[in-house]
Amino acid sequence: MLFRLLPILAVTTPFVFADVKFTAPAGNGLVPLGAVTVQWTDSGVAPSISDLAGYQLFLMAGGNDDTKSEQIAITPLPVVGTLTTGSSTSFTVPAAAGPPDKNAYYLKMISAATVGGQVINYSSRFTIQGMTGAWTSTAAQADFKTVSGTGGPSTQNQVSNNPAGGAGAGAAGGSYTIPYQMQTGLTRYAPMQLIPGSKITAKVTGPQFSSSAIQFAKAFLPTPSEVTTMSASATFSVSSIENTVSSRILSNYLNCG
Repeated sequence: MLFRLLPILAVTTPFVFADVKFTAPAGNGLVPLGAVTVQWTDSGVAPSISDLAGYQLFLMAGGNDDTKSEQIAITPLPVVGTLTTGSSTSFTVPAAAGPPDKNAYYLKMISAATVGGQVINYSSRFTIQGMTGAWTSTAAQADFKTVSGTGGPSTQNQVSNNPAGGAGAGAAGGSYTIPYQMQTGLTRYAPMQLIPGSKITAKVTGPQFSSSAIQFAKAFLPTPSEVTTMSASATFSVSSIENTVSSRILSNYLNCG
């Protein structure tokens, strides 16, 4: 009976994606101010780190809903690298960049999968010693107060060939659905461009979107606050085949006369 159940379990159990597992900073750890060293390892569950390419690493402060968390201004921002060439990196955090609360901080790593899509991993929570800043978002602070324990947000699997894992979903939950100009923070999220249909069905053509208001600058504008723009992963695929039918124009020309 046991051997008969195994194939059923293999079909009904979703494929698990775990990828990156942070080993430093440790959960509930105390990290000295200044240069912060980050280390990670392969979790041992597919996809392996070798199936992931480049990554972006961010320092977050807040609760376990990263759409409400604050992105801390570290140097560099974001930290970028390739998972196949190392398992550690570092960044510098200034004292005034965030609040001094215990276990307010966690890491967020966005890794691109070689098959398409991305995986977002989060570290456990830790404290950065010597922080003198304040919360800049009341939503992040309120969400942080609801946290119990030292675990960070849950992994977001958006690998293209894993529909059960939410392939093509937004890198930060619903951030891609918020109009770009209404977003705040150091990272903005741009939706995937619209894909043309296979047929032209419109009888009356016109602009797809209404016109936007425009204001001409009369003085120098302030430096933009956003540092990074994340684009949504493609949720479609295309295929093509070779046309093996020979050209009739050339054959008709050769048969003339």
